Amino acid sequence: MDARHGTENVSLRRLADMAGLMRSRERVSVLAALDRFCRKFPQLFFAVYTGSGQGGGNLRQFGFWLLNRAAFEDVPVERPNEGGILLVIDAESKSASLSWGYLLDPFLKEEDTFLCLSRAHAYWLEGRFAEGTIRLLAQLEKILRRRAQQARRDPERFERKVAPPVKSGEIARRIREGHRQASPSPKEVVE
Repeated sequence: MDARHGTENVSLRRLADMAGLMRSRERVSVLAALDRFCRKFPQLFFAVYTGSGQGGGNLRQFGFWLLNRAAFEDVPVERPNEGGILLVIDAESKSASLSWGYLLDPFLKEEDTFLCLSRAHAYWLEGRFAEGTIRLLAQLEKILRRRAQQARRDPERFERKVAPPVKSGEIARRIREGHRQASPSPKEVVE
């Protein structure tokens, strides 16, 4: 993925509407929904990136690469990217993708991604990207609440099968401290 998108880390905010799909007041509504998500799940964060022309490659791979390479300026270091969920919307190709960090692997499945994206699809077809994103977040919250209840009843089922990398929070801290500039242009992100 680095060969296609680059090896440099990028600096973003949780809502990076590079494609300009949302009006100012709509961005305020989406940010409020992102804040609610963070209050409900204090160990996680949700981010949205809109852009186009991700090098003609796989949007899901781009989302995974971006989640691993992004220094989210408005996310506390106590919430490392491993606990992040990233929605990438490419309006030009009329596609969207959800990627999540490895800490969520025991809790999210491909079917969940499909269900969440399905909740937003009709809104996005009408150009209502903010409303669709908020609907997607609401569906994701339901799924995560249900999985949290299941994990309390059967914790072994939700244990990680692979040990996490050492000092993952330290990696996020180092990346975020090194990226204090404003959000990059779409060209900077895809190079």
